[in-house]
Order: sequence, then structure tokens, then C-alpha cells
Amino acid sequence: MSLGDLILHEEEYQKLRALIERLRQDSNARIVFLLDRNGQPVAYIGDMDGTDPTALASLAAGNVAATEGLARLVGEEEFSNLYHEGQRDNLHVSVVGRRMILVVVFDEHSSLGLVRLRVRKITAELLPVLEEVERRASTERTQFEAAFADITDADLDALFND
Repeated sequence: MSLGDLILHEEEYQKLRALIERLRQDSNARIVFLLDRNGQPVAYIGDMDGTDPTALASLAAGNVAATEGLARLVGEEEFSNLYHEGQRDNLHVSVVGRRMILVVVFDEHSSLGLVRLRVRKITAELLPVLEEVERRASTERTQFEAAFADITDADLDALFND
């Protein structure tokens, strides 16, 4: 699974999925959704019947981007938590690190206070996993670049121009 320019290995994906599942259970949420800042879904847990995950991810990322613009207009670096209250469902959207967005959809079986508390706790556990993914990806990228560092354009031309 891709994480922007990172590739998520199965073990890392399962760790992230287990963390968001725990958040869903601990906060009594209907859906917990993890996406990257570009609006790409990474993992989600819960009842997605009638909810398009791609649309939810894109709109949530756009919402965060628009809110960042508003924050800068009023002299803030960012507003890292957003809350939308509906008649039936509520959304809590938070930025995790600099790369990820966590969306929690909850109803009357939960409360904003409980969701905020549980999001804060799980974010502290998500960050080390995401940092490890970035470290591993950086190492793999360096190894890949080193493997091809001595190949020149002339070598490629010789290979493909038979």
C-alpha cells in the first residue's frame, strides 16, 4: 500500500489497522479512517456501507488543506483538529504528524470529548509506526539509488538501442 511516496509493507499496514480498530472500539465510533495528506486512503475500519472511501478521503484532505489556508490567514500555523456536527453523525478530523489525516465518524453512542481523548492517545502510538515506515523507506530509497548510481545514459542507450 502506498503512503505518498512511501510503500507500506503488510506488517506496517496491519499495525496501523490494529491501532485504528482500537480507536474505533475505545471511542465507540462508527468509522475510523486513516489517509495521507494527498487524500489517498491508507486504512479504514467500520461500517462503510453507503460511504465512498475514495470520496471521503479526498474531501477530508481538501478540508484539511482549506483549513490550513484559513489558519495562515489568521496567523496560525495550522488548526490540527476539526470538528463537524451533523444531525445524525459527527466528524472529528485530525492531522497526524505531517503526512497523515485521521477521520473519526461517530454518532450519539459517543461524544466529542471521548473521541478527542482517544484520538490524542492513539496518535501518540501512530506516530512511531509512521516514523519507522519513513525510516525504512528512506533506507530502501538510498539502497535503490546506490544500486543504479553508476549507470549512465550511455549505458541505457547501449542497452535499449540494439
